Amino acid sequence: MATYIAKRVGQSVLTLFLTITTVFVLLRLAPGDPAAAYAGPNPTTEDLERIRAQFGLDDSILVQYGTFLKGLVTGDLGTSFSFQAPALDVVLERLPYTITLAVSAIVVTALVAIPLGVWMARRADTAKEFGANLLTITGQSMPDFWSGIMLLTVFAVVVPVFPASGFTSWGGLVLPTLTIAILQIALISRMVRREMSTNMAAPYLTVARSRGVGERALTWRYAMTNSAIPVLTALGTRFAAMLNGVVVVEVVFAWPGVGSLVVRALETRDYPLIQATVLVTAALTVLVQLLIDLAYPLLDPRVRLAKTAKQKTAPAVAAPEGALA
Repeated sequence: MATYIAKRVGQSVLTLFLTITTVFVLLRLAPGDPAAAYAGPNPTTEDLERIRAQFGLDDSILVQYGTFLKGLVTGDLGTSFSFQAPALDVVLERLPYTITLAVSAIVVTALVAIPLGVWMARRADTAKEFGANLLTITGQSMPDFWSGIMLLTVFAVVVPVFPASGFTSWGGLVLPTLTIAILQIALISRMVRREMSTNMAAPYLTVARSRGVGERALTWRYAMTNSAIPVLTALGTRFAAMLNGVVVVEVVFAWPGVGSLVVRALETRDYPLIQATVLVTAALTVLVQLLIDLAYPLLDPRVRLAKTAKQKTAPAVAAPEGALA
């Protein structure tokens, strides 16, 4: 395991390096002048030159990249143009809000989507399953901004139960969480339904049923065990995406997270802030993926870390140990 972890950490460091380098280059090649965005309306030529010299924007891209790498080694990602504070500190100050929103959304998603997907699989090809499937398709078709506006209108304006914006109290977490969870529940429940339907039709389950194993045990002990790895992968992937900032939801609800911070950084062409945001969120994404890989053997002892990549693309559908005993 130590060898596997060391290898994955090395791959993660390389991935982060290539990601932040790509972002650095693309920002400099994109049209627009950060000095003009920082200077405000009607800046003079002298003002623009002074700002470029202040932030090192008048240096060549190679010199800027060298300065960036030196700062990266020491944890100094530069000073935010718009906040006039260390860019990394600004991102880390907003990060807890995004993590809180992502955790609450993925917990709600798991608690609703997994039982719903199992329920749909056990009632396949029935009117009840058709109705639930129709609801999930509807949820999957609704964009986040529309769901957020509808929830905001109903539960913050018409019936003012929850705060309309911000995170002044825990009640302010409800509407953004539901907005994110609606789409995720639709996606994950349909995936769970597909995996469970495949496993419940497997021969080992037919044999276990003929030997008197109860339906509850067949569903949760056997079929769900074989569905656990793809379900965990899907949940982990969605959670990692949430950590990158749910931009639309954060903007709609004025949520003080990383997503809304990225919007402001892009509007002002705040290079250090964008780079710090990308680095932090990419690091979190890589960490989540590593934890998912390490959890595979706990869910299914047949999985070995050396074979994780193969298990990702083609999870085993054999019976758990003792299923046919």
